[in-house]
Amino acid sequence: MSIDTPNPADMRISYDKDQLNEVDLASTPLAQFTKWLSEAVAVGKDELIEPNAMVIAVRSQDDVISTRSVLLKGIDARGLTFYTNYGSTKADAIAANSQVSITFPWYPLHRQVNIVGTATKVSREESAAYFDTRPHGSKLGAIVSAQSSVIDSREVLETRMAELEAQYPEGTDVPLPDVWGGYLITVSAMEFWQGRRSRLHDRLRFVKSGSSSDLSDPTAWKVIRLSP
Repeated sequence: MSIDTPNPADMRISYDKDQLNEVDLASTPLAQFTKWLSEAVAVGKDELIEPNAMVIAVRSQDDVISTRSVLLKGIDARGLTFYTNYGSTKADAIAANSQVSITFPWYPLHRQVNIVGTATKVSREESAAYFDTRPHGSKLGAIVSAQSSVIDSREVLETRMAELEAQYPEGTDVPLPDVWGGYLITVSAMEFWQGRRSRLHDRLRFVKSGSSSDLSDPTAWKVIRLSP
């Protein structure tokens, strides 16, 4: 049986969900992001499974650029927070080059949010506070996985998981692993992209106008419109 290869060039849709004008833009990046995130959540999980999923790009010490999806776990005036293994490939890259780029691909709304910033580790206390909110299995998984390392088989993971489930039964406290924690992304630019007809998209970008990166301070940012 032959399988026809789909032609990506034929996969066209019309971007006609909405528009983004300067008069409708919130006064701060935090307010605008919160508004759009709320609207992405409102779409529902059947259409947009994880609205807090973001694609992060990092550059390694060897000048190799790589991307992967991670989950946003917090946003406030300081920036955006996500959590991971500090021994992972992306953590090694951040240690070498703290500059990162992020995209929230909210396809059902014909929207993207593109962010450029600097990633730094959050305090162990902040990491512990979030770790305590995780499901029991996810806590154990953070201990089991030496993220990005080579393993012989899946059985290695399942055996270690079984050992930890015996050591820390449901309902018991699981310690925060030394190699696991959060990163705060301090924003230098945040662009809101709204798809429009004929590919004449709206792109409004908040850029720093001084030394402050406070996402809730309207005086810290200026807005520019970019050609699509």
